[in-house]
Amino acid sequence: MTETPAFYDDLAGCLAEAWRRLEEGAAHQSGFHTPALATIGRDGAPRLRTVVLRGVDRAARSLRVHCDARSAKAAEIAADPRVSLHAYDPKAKIQVRIEGTARLHGEDGIARAAWAASRPMSRIGYATAPGPGTPLAEGGATAPPQDDDGVEAGFAEFRVIVLTAARLEFLYLARQGHRRALFTWDGNTWDGQEPAATWLAP
Repeated sequence: MTETPAFYDDLAGCLAEAWRRLEEGAAHQSGFHTPALATIGRDGAPRLRTVVLRGVDRAARSLRVHCDARSAKAAEIAADPRVSLHAYDPKAKIQVRIEGTARLHGEDGIARAAWAASRPMSRIGYATAPGPGTPLAEGGATAPPQDDDGVEAGFAEFRVIVLTAARLEFLYLARQGHRRALFTWDGNTWDGQEPAATWLAP
């Protein structure tokens, strides 16, 4: 029989487990490494894609992913910062859904630090032309730059998305009964603010 986890009947424990899984995902140590990010399209329709979780700051309730300035998601966030993120780890049977607002950082201290921490193979994509989503007459792949200067030129197109959570839903799938919890934060004071918390029917 599966052992009941410590967070099973503990709202604060569920929230802590959600952040722990997200932190592990950013460190490429859990199934939360590649969540899905949803934005609002310019036509008002939802847009969804897989992203790589690069950083988590539990105290600030923020998550960091990277994107190309030429991508649709960058334009969508610039027009409407409301976003949602979904992560699921099938081994842990835990799902986390986050809603909040996103901010784009480019060519500032946050972007420069993230760029410096990125591996060369991750930087190459930002230096390719044409940009993401450009229609191609033929289906061939775009050619990446062949020298360091070409790769570094991609920094101009590099953007950091910082998502600040206003709502977090936690779902644990268990044979003895699923557990679902909702956490919400109000106002502009983020650091250290305790959320409103409640159990939900799974």
